[in-house]
Amino acid sequence: MDISIPNLGDIDDVEVIELCAAVGDTLEVDDPIIVIESDKASMEIPAPVAGVLESLQVVIGDRVAEGHVIAIIQARSAEQPQPEKETEEETEAETKPQEDSQDLEVLVPDIGDAKDVVVIEVAVQVGDEIAVDDLLVVLESDKASMEIAAEYAGTVLAVAVSEGAEVEQGTLIATLKVAMPEVAGGDASEVVQPQAEVSAPQPDLSPPASQPDQPVTPEVEVAAAAKVYAGPAVRRLARELGVQLVGIKGTGNRNRITKDDVKTHVKAHMQGQASGAAGTGGLPAVAVVDYARFGPVETIDLTRIQQRGADNLHRSWVNLPHVTQHDEADISDLEDFRQSLKAEAERKGVKVTPLAFLIKACCHALAEHPNLNASLHEDRQHLVVKHYINIGVAVDTPEGLVVPVIKDADKKNIWQLSAEIADLSEKARIKKLAIDDLQGGTFSISSLGALGGTGFTPIVNAPEVAILGVSKLQTKPVWDGSAFQPRKVLPLSLSYDHRVINGADGGRFMVFLTAILSDIRRLAL
Repeated sequence: MDISIPNLGDIDDVEVIELCAAVGDTLEVDDPIIVIESDKASMEIPAPVAGVLESLQVVIGDRVAEGHVIAIIQARSAEQPQPEKETEEETEAETKPQEDSQDLEVLVPDIGDAKDVVVIEVAVQVGDEIAVDDLLVVLESDKASMEIAAEYAGTVLAVAVSEGAEVEQGTLIATLKVAMPEVAGGDASEVVQPQAEVSAPQPDLSPPASQPDQPVTPEVEVAAAAKVYAGPAVRRLARELGVQLVGIKGTGNRNRITKDDVKTHVKAHMQGQASGAAGTGGLPAVAVVDYARFGPVETIDLTRIQQRGADNLHRSWVNLPHVTQHDEADISDLEDFRQSLKAEAERKGVKVTPLAFLIKACCHALAEHPNLNASLHEDRQHLVVKHYINIGVAVDTPEGLVVPVIKDADKKNIWQLSAEIADLSEKARIKKLAIDDLQGGTFSISSLGALGGTGFTPIVNAPEVAILGVSKLQTKPVWDGSAFQPRKVLPLSLSYDHRVINGADGGRFMVFLTAILSDIRRLAL
């Protein structure tokens, strides 16, 4: 009897992450054969009949889809009584695909580094019949909102969250009863009954640390980037203990994580806390002042964006040794060229700002100076150099400062960059940024624009290592060798992590950048 992958809903394929039986094993009904995993769920494929496992058609790491044969079982023989008479109803029942159902937990999926995520809408109630892609809940972080949709059709058995509840990766959202159709290649009576378990990444017990956006080069092994091999029972234990499996070294076959590995990790962490290893260094606290003693006061709540922004900036400032270099770029010719594009920009429905040219110029400078497009590895012994350029752009909103990211900025022209700047800025102001819009940055730009100023010290957006601050464009007299000429001068401030970038590196970057901005023809080189 062939055992095949059952209906996976809207998932194209899954990975085989564990083999639970070997050829020759005697299996009973519901004994697990393999474990498969998508990006959000793990699922055991059990034996639908008792018998001997004749062959396995997959190995760990294979990607399989619905209908893929994974194993062959020699079913145990048994005499079945034959009915004397077949009614029309029985005949109909045999021709219909039989279905079995199972309870499926829906958890909060991978939400990156978003914190303080709140449920702002619950779209289902107990007893509702839902289809694939039907909305379950809407989550909101300090910077973006995210819809959680159903991956399977079924019935809502329980809703575990309510509006206003704070959730995190792995928090239970709802329990669904979903139908599992017949196995491809089997009889109508041979139904695989997988036991699904959604496995989202869980909060780590270890002290927070800056995580690189890109795995280290092949010469450097990075445990955090390795594929996690763990069965559903282990993942369930990790979820109950609040442990991030990525940080655990597996001792099982093919480095599979076992329950003992999880328990050892938790024990080691607790011992570390008891000995003070998880301390933060004990910075002196600011004195508490009763401001009302000196006059009337009003206490106003900070927005969640402002609260998270303050935490991120403080963490970066106390962990990174900042250095800021200041320079000026003569962008007179660039501005003349930009102004000449106004009519064409109106026809295209795009507003071309100096920021688009700044991003383009930074992409060229980063390609020439890749260390500024890198991150310091958490072991402090390696540098993670990224072979992609994603530029974060600071946007001021009524709720606070957010930094959406333009992906693959180096591959886009001025028109495309201008359109994406406008689109992301508008999404930021109306709080419609997706989680993905705020992740993956390799270098940031913070522009004060028309607000003024001749320079400032922008704080590096860790784990990036550099950020460019842009102040107000000014017209200044510049000596051309024989006379002073009015030129449009743009003040620039480059802050960087001095552990990675030294003064010479920063200086060479600024010289290269200002040369491009002063003569935009260099963008064509």
